[in-house]
Amino acid sequence: MKINEEIAQKTAEFLLQIKAIKLDSANPFTWASGLQSPIYCDNRKTLSYPKIRTFIRQEFVRLINEEFGTVDLIAGVATGGVPHAVLVAQEMGLPFAYVRSSEKKHGLSNIIEGVVESGQSVVVIEDLVSTGASSLAAVQSLRQAGCIVKGMVAIFTYNLEKAKENFKNGGCTLFTLSNYENLIKVALEKDYIKEDDLQSLLKWRENPEVWGK
Repeated sequence: MKINEEIAQKTAEFLLQIKAIKLDSANPFTWASGLQSPIYCDNRKTLSYPKIRTFIRQEFVRLINEEFGTVDLIAGVATGGVPHAVLVAQEMGLPFAYVRSSEKKHGLSNIIEGVVESGQSVVVIEDLVSTGASSLAAVQSLRQAGCIVKGMVAIFTYNLEKAKENFKNGGCTLFTLSNYENLIKVALEKDYIKEDDLQSLLKWRENPEVWGK
């Protein structure tokens, strides 16, 4: 999971400014998976700020051009990755499709929406990576449709060891604009958190499954 430190810190500052990321070790959040966490990330908020969504779009385009070269299709992961993928596809003049988390329960029962052709090279766009399970399920769906997935770009990753293992096993390269380490660094520098909170936040990152129990 490669990263540009300057871009990572700028992205983290944007996310903190608009409260897309909330940090609270005293009153932890509960994720959909049941994990207790001192951090909650809602990157959908970035879409409400033209300056920030433009920054994200441009950095995604830069990453794709630099790391993946020519691609045939931009695919978003539903739901958070979809709007950013649309913006990127429009900027690059490329076709767009998106991948559902599960098959639609009516109509054509599609899991991939849009026109996807076997042999197309694809970059997948996600807003957030936690364990990577749902992101990689989208990658697998595209591969099953005959696509050549060059890799994935995302706004933010918690940088969990489980995610690193999953992406390695899934044979998918991940690039993100920011990550947990840079977020904590910026949060401390800009007084979003205090030194007292730091150890708790770092401990969660080491072992999120047992943190808070």
